[in-house]
Amino acid sequence: MIQPLSLAVGFLPVVLFLIALLALDSFQLVTRRQVLVSIGWGALAAIVAFFAHRLLIEGTGMSPLVLRRYVAPALEEVLKAGLVLALVKAHRTGFLVDAGIHGFAAGTGFALVENAWYAHTLGDVNPWLWVLRGLGTAVMHGSATAMVGIVAHAFAERGRRVVIAALPGLAAAWVVHSAYNHLMLNPLLATAILLVVAPLALIATFELSERATRHWLGHGLDRDAELLELIHSGAIVSTPVGEYVGSLRERFPGPVVADMLCLLEIRLELAMRAKGLMLARSAGIDIPPDASLRANLAELKFLEHSIGPTGRLAMMPLLPEGRERWQIRMLEEAGGKSGTS
Repeated sequence: MIQPLSLAVGFLPVVLFLIALLALDSFQLVTRRQVLVSIGWGALAAIVAFFAHRLLIEGTGMSPLVLRRYVAPALEEVLKAGLVLALVKAHRTGFLVDAGIHGFAAGTGFALVENAWYAHTLGDVNPWLWVLRGLGTAVMHGSATAMVGIVAHAFAERGRRVVIAALPGLAAAWVVHSAYNHLMLNPLLATAILLVVAPLALIATFELSERATRHWLGHGLDRDAELLELIHSGAIVSTPVGEYVGSLRERFPGPVVADMLCLLEIRLELAMRAKGLMLARSAGIDIPPDASLRANLAELKFLEHSIGPTGRLAMMPLLPEGRERWQIRMLEEAGGKSGTS
């Protein structure tokens, strides 16, 4: 029977790499609990995939070789990426970094279950073979799903529907996964290629995302503060934003338009608060939530309900549903009262 120590040695570098990815997340966009949930999702996906493979072989007479090289990679990548794509769709990933971390964690959970099953099935083999297999498979699964999350998030930010945004990443992940399965007769070569290419690609992506995040924070804070000052001073009426809000009086009652302006104001205040929280986290400072945050979130919920779905749709040019919504969710998770949609 395979030694548990061999599997542990094979997974240790992958766990360390996942920890390194979390360390690169200086803004703490992903919590440890969220990482564990993604790992659990990956483990569940591996169990579902196992039964799906059996059904395909027994129900259709599919060749195990065809299944392993072509069908299983497609099925497994879709299953692993399910949670990551749901998070992207729900605006719970603000940047490439958190989408990539969720993807790598899900892939790690999948590989953990898959390797444990194969080790149990094949029994006593060379322990070093399982060190290579455990390491190579975990890096492959983690990197492939991280790629899906990163690509899906990037395209979703450009206005693509998540289903469409996921297709390029899923196609690339299938190619990588299938190629790895073709090379399984030479696990040393397959693992060596992955260990060189995958970490470098992910670290480079995360570094670019980190720079983009800091750029967004700096420009976003300036923009939000300027617009908020225009609202407080009343000078907003002479700006394009004020003119757009004024044009809404022709379509909505006066009180609703007033609520729209209040909604814009509170969203700006919360956006600045979220950016400040991110900057504090990157500096190692933990800011506890206070009662005013809960009150602001409750007021936001009230105003969104007051202007209704049509009003929120009319406000979308000013309040795009994307990273702005993600900021609100981050504040909720930081300790504010949940409930805004």
